[in-house]
Amino acid sequence: MLRLATVLVALLPLVATAATTLKISTLYPDGTTIVTGLKNAGKEIAEKTEGRVKLKIYPGGVMGDDRAVERKIRIGQLHGQIAQGGAFASAYKDSQILNVPLAFNNYDEVDAVRAELDPEIQKGLEEGGWVSFGLIDGGFAYVMSENPVRSLDDLRDQKLWLPANDEASAKAAKAFELSPIMLNIGAVLTSLQTGAVDAFAAPPVAALTLQWYSRVNNVTDMPLLYTFGLLGIHKKYFGRLSAEDQKTVHEVLEATFAKLDAESRKENLSAFAAVQQQGLSVVKPSAEQFSEWKKYADRATAELVEEGEISQAMLDRLNAILAKQRGQ
Repeated sequence: MLRLATVLVALLPLVATAATTLKISTLYPDGTTIVTGLKNAGKEIAEKTEGRVKLKIYPGGVMGDDRAVERKIRIGQLHGQIAQGGAFASAYKDSQILNVPLAFNNYDEVDAVRAELDPEIQKGLEEGGWVSFGLIDGGFAYVMSENPVRSLDDLRDQKLWLPANDEASAKAAKAFELSPIMLNIGAVLTSLQTGAVDAFAAPPVAALTLQWYSRVNNVTDMPLLYTFGLLGIHKKYFGRLSAEDQKTVHEVLEATFAKLDAESRKENLSAFAAVQQQGLSVVKPSAEQFSEWKKYADRATAELVEEGEISQAMLDRLNAILAKQRGQ
């Protein structure tokens, strides 16, 4: 017994310093700025924690869609994911506030809102069970289509793709009186190639990266909505790290995501011009057509509040920041 106790005591330091590998899924393809940045952060974390904490990245959606990833996180097969903000809506509904349709006219307005609301979003997510490290600019989503889309009637005539399992998008589409085709992201390119889908709304960077631009002819010059991504690691796994290692991971990932946010913004600013260089024609709604888009956008936002997808209090904060930014 004495010898056994001596062996157990000797093993305690080894148990305490056992390596933890945080397994992270993302739809971003390997080789993109975000995946490369996260891999580099993983190397820095491993070095600074002397190998106690490592990151394992699963890029390109190999772990499945948002629901599949959530299921794998619940059972511990994965520990976190980089995804669009809406993927975390079940933990904190108001994480979708930046996605309100036609809320922003330009990036100056986005920056003014994010300066105030980013901390609120991160706090809400943490209370909902997710540790995050800063938002990544996803750019404005634009309608891209086989046939020109200037009016809502034009869009209603298209076979529009929207992401599957995204309740907020589905409800917004209903408010716009659209009948979208809901598919997982991995099925979009094939559907565009076969003609099952002929229109989508996405940031130009995503359209370029995923090759969707090659199957459409037009881009509508109207920032339909703002998008962002973030890394969420579930608290039940992050909490297993020592306080010292948690601090190190926070410091490295917060610095990484601040840099990725800035780099992604630069990429998104140049991507609109890039899709034009790839042959897409730019079409622009008239003032009357834009007024109709805005009317339906406001209706969609009101219905999202009514159905509990975002809170009225958070929407009021968004509108107050925008009014101040616009000098109203």
